[in-house]
Amino acid sequence: MTETIYRSGLEGVIAGDTTIGSVKQDGLAYRGYTIEDLAANSTFEETAYLLLHDDLPTQAQLDEFNKTLMGFRALPGLMIDALRLIPKDAPMMDVLRTMVSMAGHFDPVSGDSADDLRRRSTWLMAVIAGIIAARYRLLNNKEPVDPQADLSHAAQILYQCHGSVPDATSTRLLDLTLILYAEHEFNASTFAARIIASTLSDMVSAVVGGIGALKGPLHGGANERAMALLKQFKNADEASVWVKDALARKEKVMGFGHRVYKNGDHRAYILEAEMRKLAEQKGQMHWVEIYDAIKTPIVTKERPIYPNVDYPCGLTYFLMDLPLDLYTPLFVASRVTGWCAHIIEQAGDNRIYRPLSRYTGPEERKVVPIGQRA
Repeated sequence: MTETIYRSGLEGVIAGDTTIGSVKQDGLAYRGYTIEDLAANSTFEETAYLLLHDDLPTQAQLDEFNKTLMGFRALPGLMIDALRLIPKDAPMMDVLRTMVSMAGHFDPVSGDSADDLRRRSTWLMAVIAGIIAARYRLLNNKEPVDPQADLSHAAQILYQCHGSVPDATSTRLLDLTLILYAEHEFNASTFAARIIASTLSDMVSAVVGGIGALKGPLHGGANERAMALLKQFKNADEASVWVKDALARKEKVMGFGHRVYKNGDHRAYILEAEMRKLAEQKGQMHWVEIYDAIKTPIVTKERPIYPNVDYPCGLTYFLMDLPLDLYTPLFVASRVTGWCAHIIEQAGDNRIYRPLSRYTGPEERKVVPIGQRA
């Protein structure tokens, strides 16, 4: 008989096999390619293709992938109408959860073969980016902008948000964050998506479940909260005073620590270097000084805690003039590729998830007639 093992939060428990992502103390890889290599030598579209199709594309395959993606970009008019009806104070993640669910009614892909699922994944990439941009425009009392051919996925998002073709630096930085956020093994949102897929539910439902999980501040909201923290301070001196007090109170600092990485998040190192270049280019190094004033005491203490990717990502998006409410939805715009890759993998060798629980309630007891209950 197999021994039943209990781990709170399933920590350390292997819940399944995957060929998609590998998360280790010494690195992160997507289908065998290290995140450093992908960040330096690929685009987000290439990375998305890798996740969905098992390997990096040839130029012809990438061209076809981009053509398919472009064909899916325009949102149905009824979805734009629905976006107009959502209250303006609704958080963007709530809007995204609702609108992706609605998009399921307009799914242009029929069938559930592996190729159908890959095509549906590509459609979801396009739809999610379009929803984010259209909502952003409407909140700013502007009409949504039609997609423009020949723009990269990152440039398309920025173009449809701002109405102008973005500069090369902003495009590259957003592209980089999309690569870094695309996949991270059996994290909470991916596991949620796989659980839903294991019931033989549809891909859209599984992705909506992933959005619901990512909405939680312990998972996907850290980049917003990290930047909200930085914005509290006028200068590095104020930040230094605050962080010393926070450490003395043993207060959790948003953007630091990771469930897996104990010696530092490799994605954070990659992004931080680029974020510093962006801040210098924009003449906003005072934000980096505040960033460092918080970071330095935390990573140099006797038992250091290192930044995760959300800490530099928050400041990166801020330097790109993106509002805080867009940060986690942009995480979704990336991670949908990883979710869909896992949903496809789950469908290829499915067994419904059904873990055990440990009952800690009262012992067996008798029902007392209602008139005799105290």
